Amino acid sequence: MSRQNSGKKESKRKASSGTRISKPTIFLLGFLLILMGFFGVLYNPSNSTGDEAPWKVSEAGILSFPDREKPVFTAQEIEDVYAPESSDTLKLLSFESKGEKIQALLRIPANSSSSLGLVLLPGAGISKEAEQGLAVELSKMGYATLTLDQRNLGGINIEKDLELFKAGLEPVEYNMIYDALKASDVLAAQPEINPEKLAILGESNGGRFAVLACALNPSLKGVIGISTAGYGTEEIDSSLASDSEAYQFYRSIDPDTYLSTLPPAKLVLIHSSNDPVISHDLALRTFDLAKEPKAMYNVTEATHGYTASMRPYLEKELALLLN
Repeated sequence: MSRQNSGKKESKRKASSGTRISKPTIFLLGFLLILMGFFGVLYNPSNSTGDEAPWKVSEAGILSFPDREKPVFTAQEIEDVYAPESSDTLKLLSFESKGEKIQALLRIPANSSSSLGLVLLPGAGISKEAEQGLAVELSKMGYATLTLDQRNLGGINIEKDLELFKAGLEPVEYNMIYDALKASDVLAAQPEINPEKLAILGESNGGRFAVLACALNPSLKGVIGISTAGYGTEEIDSSLASDSEAYQFYRSIDPDTYLSTLPPAKLVLIHSSNDPVISHDLALRTFDLAKEPKAMYNVTEATHGYTASMRPYLEKELALLLN
């Protein structure tokens, strides 16, 4: 009987010794976990100081990014099927921005060795190819353009971005603003472009991104917004806002928030008094909030976006900005 009990005890001892972790092993595992945590923090993209550097938003809703690294891009000359009668040089460029490969069309006017340049941001749903009509017009005026395919073709989802913001993650709209900033760096790096004479132009929603990018890039001489306006979040009383994070985020994506930081860059708005998408009143409010230097021109067609009647105003202001 005692021998059977002794055998059972021995079996239990052996079984338990097979699953027991020694103290040195526990210490080693603990050390490895601490080490992994340290390197996780060290190499977390949100703590990087490179191209994936973190973004910040002040309590007033002003977005900011750390200094950008020198742009890396590829360029390939392609056939110009959008204006085959012209002698423009057309190149397809690709560059990295916030983990995304952004593609753009660089159009350089014929017989130009040091072109004045514009970053061109299409409206929502408009591709870089579809924006070449305006790019060709600008080329005829003597200006090179770098036209982006914006993420989601410029489309935005404010509710989803607000969720990301509240979770401490970077909203897609912030990425799109950063894309425009990187595009200005890429344009300045082109050998055919005068890096001291650059501006940014955007239509509709692209105009909103253009205002923010110009405010965040002091090297740009000015911004031209066609059929665009701010959101008017300055009318919200922050002390009465029930959701302070939502207020902070909405302010951060509103061009109106950045108008006081634009000068000495100039704001130019060109808008139709009968615009069916973004009302003329909204554009007037944005213009009234802006500081000098600024200018606004009005046309009367019941259209949204660039029209031939806007050309004289566009040509006049580009000459003032870049010549």
